[in-house]
Amino acid sequence: MTVVFVHGVPVTSAVWTPLLMELSAFQHDEVVRLSPPGFGSPLPADFGATIDDYRNWLVAELSQFAAPVHLVGHDWGGGHVTEVAMARPDLLRSWVSDTVGGYEPDFVWHPLAQLWQTPGEGERSIGEIFAGDAGERAARMVAWGIPEPAAGEVALAQGADMGRAILALYRSAVPPVLVERGRDLPAAAARPGLVLVPTEDVTVGSVAARHRAAGRAGARAVELDGLGHWWMLQDPARAARVLSEFWNGLEP
Repeated sequence: MTVVFVHGVPVTSAVWTPLLMELSAFQHDEVVRLSPPGFGSPLPADFGATIDDYRNWLVAELSQFAAPVHLVGHDWGGGHVTEVAMARPDLLRSWVSDTVGGYEPDFVWHPLAQLWQTPGEGERSIGEIFAGDAGERAARMVAWGIPEPAAGEVALAQGADMGRAILALYRSAVPPVLVERGRDLPAAAARPGLVLVPTEDVTVGSVAARHRAAGRAGARAVELDGLGHWWMLQDPARAARVLSEFWNGLEP
């Protein structure tokens, strides 16, 4: 089977490396990491970096595979995955996301996201986060909970293009955009889904909201007790077990 991983903000595909090393023990046929434009891959000048732009980008990428794939997303990557699951389930064998709580009516963006959605304040924030050399940016990522060596690899790709993409993406998702899009969440039930619920992640809605969203999407929800936003880096072995159990439990 082919498993495709998509990451989010403000990182690169380096965040998946420890998890993929653990997954290698389960002998999955092919693993592919797709980097959204601006997040470890070039950001074309004419790319708007909105929710729709990233969904369309991912649809185009998945359309190149010979058969439906198992798709896994984290952070905004999880949002892109959910968008594809709702719009083009024919491209998927299954899907995994940790951010479906954002589609619930009671979802409130975390303070940093609200800052990025505010003209002027968002630009200043991004300028501060991406200031300095790669070593300084890496130190900020470590403070955010991303360990080395992933923090250093991520820092190398951070800059003006990623900043522009972050601001455009968050500003395309101001309330009530996600709630309105969430009305289509039941369409994701066309393919088997898994919602990962790291209980210490405070950026993606309450644990209860994530369970509710999983139910609306017809997906199984699995709590990762004690893990936070960077669950794939905190306990890659546990994450690998949960993912493999999900895939192995699917009907042929």
